[in-house]
Amino acid sequence: MSRSLAIAILAGLLISCSSEERALGPDLPQTAPNGRTDPRISIAENNFYQISQGGRYFSWYGCNGCHHAGAPISLDAPTPEKRRSFTFIYSAIANGHPGLGFGVSIPSEQIWQLTAYVRDLPRHHEEKIDRLNDDQSSEPSGRIWKGPL
Repeated sequence: MSRSLAIAILAGLLISCSSEERALGPDLPQTAPNGRTDPRISIAENNFYQISQGGRYFSWYGCNGCHHAGAPISLDAPTPEKRRSFTFIYSAIANGHPGLGFGVSIPSEQIWQLTAYVRDLPRHHEEKIDRLNDDQSSEPSGRIWKGPL
């Protein structure tokens, strides 16, 4: 194998790992998004690990009790673009469930991950849904989460 081919393969491997990067601790967002142009949005949405964690929390917190696979996630917004926006979905999770107040009981960084997962849902094809269901079959799951005990 030529040296340039080996360097190209190594560079490709290093570059491809960025979408799996895992940040733990204070690097995760601690506050709500600051509008559509918040640079943290693209970081959350382009990171497979953050989206995957959002899927775990979707099950853990019992979101799938009402919003099961294939069911629409109904969000009241004046326009379809706003309904799909990261900031609107974040706000709907944090503040939009009457009487549940998820924003005070679910940490902000987890709401970021949940939002990234919800925004990724339209890209879920049958095989991906099956894989996610298999991955999460042994995870704890709430029927409908009511907050910490």
